[in-house]
Amino acid sequence: MHFYASTKRCLCVFSFLVLATAGLSACTAGGNAPGKSADRLERAKEVQVTAVPVQAKEFRRNVEAVGSLFPEEEVTVSSEVDGKVDQIFVDVGDRVESGQPIVNISTVELKLALDQQRALYRQARTRLGLSEDSDDDLSKVTDAAEVKKADADLKQADDTYKRSKVLLEKQLVPQQDVEQAEARLNSAKAAYDLAVQMVQNLRAQLPQYRAAMELAEKKLRDAVIRAPFKGEVKERMVAPGQYVKVQTPVMGIVDVDPLRVRLKIPEKMTELVHIGDQVNVSVEAYPQKSFSGKVSRINPSVDQQSRTFEVEALLANSESLLKPGFFIKARLGSGKVDQALLVPEDSLSYAFGVYKAFLIQGKVVKETEVKVGDRTNDGMIEIISGLKAGDTIALAAKGQTLTDGAAIQIAD
Repeated sequence: MHFYASTKRCLCVFSFLVLATAGLSACTAGGNAPGKSADRLERAKEVQVTAVPVQAKEFRRNVEAVGSLFPEEEVTVSSEVDGKVDQIFVDVGDRVESGQPIVNISTVELKLALDQQRALYRQARTRLGLSEDSDDDLSKVTDAAEVKKADADLKQADDTYKRSKVLLEKQLVPQQDVEQAEARLNSAKAAYDLAVQMVQNLRAQLPQYRAAMELAEKKLRDAVIRAPFKGEVKERMVAPGQYVKVQTPVMGIVDVDPLRVRLKIPEKMTELVHIGDQVNVSVEAYPQKSFSGKVSRINPSVDQQSRTFEVEALLANSESLLKPGFFIKARLGSGKVDQALLVPEDSLSYAFGVYKAFLIQGKVVKETEVKVGDRTNDGMIEIISGLKAGDTIALAAKGQTLTDGAAIQIAD
């Protein structure tokens, strides 16, 4: 009985130990699983970043300004003749070449006026005895037909008078015949002088007749209104059948290649801007595109109200992407080179007028407010305060966002 009881107690103790060991193993296994899950969750919360060292580098100073685009040339074309509009060849938005017809005015009255002036001119030349092929220069007044006729009449009257005197001396004719011959001679002299004077006046008027004829020819040519330069039609101001007078506006034309960029530059930056400097321009219509040109003019005076001076640059626009009137932001490269702290512009966050960087401190980042200066053409930005050389800031991977105190994992 004693042996049986002892054996029974031993079996109970052994069972208890086995059960206790199993329970301990289960507890141990159950305790490790939550720990591993927590580690994985913690790593999942880490933001993937690239470490960006803050370094002092040399860079060329830029001048930033805003302004507007203006056409290279702009003109309102007006009619130079009176008349009815026959044809309109172009409309708003059409491209035109220099000398291209844009509006045609009726030419009926202008042709009649030209015919009239040509007739007067030819009549004057005929009276002067000028042929079709000769020029307008009459070398001698006596070459005119009317003067030649008056001269012939004068010679005949003079001969008659002289014969009358001879015959009177021989008492073959009465005194009355001599007196009549003398009167005819004086009349012939007066007619000759009058013919010479008339030819002189006509010769003086001949350039006037020719000028009137050429003016009529010009008006006939002006009935076809042409584009003064290559460009695009900005505005059409007439319609077919409309009667226009001299100086009536008919078309507005602008030359949009190149365009003028006009910028207002603060007077303190005078020494940084020079003729020929590079200008990079951006517009809201094409946010991902940049346009470049060069400074062509600098206004020598400063506006006393705004304390700025105007700078003008020419911008190529062969594809007509840009339009006059666009608001633009411009960056002008200068010749001044400085040492400055530079970081990628996309490594900073911007909100409500404040720039912030995320300073790497171990496995976390600290949000730090910074003040910025100029930007470079390769996407870098100057740090004026808030960071120092040797600091390292975080640039978040695409699609991720950094916050103050966020855990990070630095990419290799």
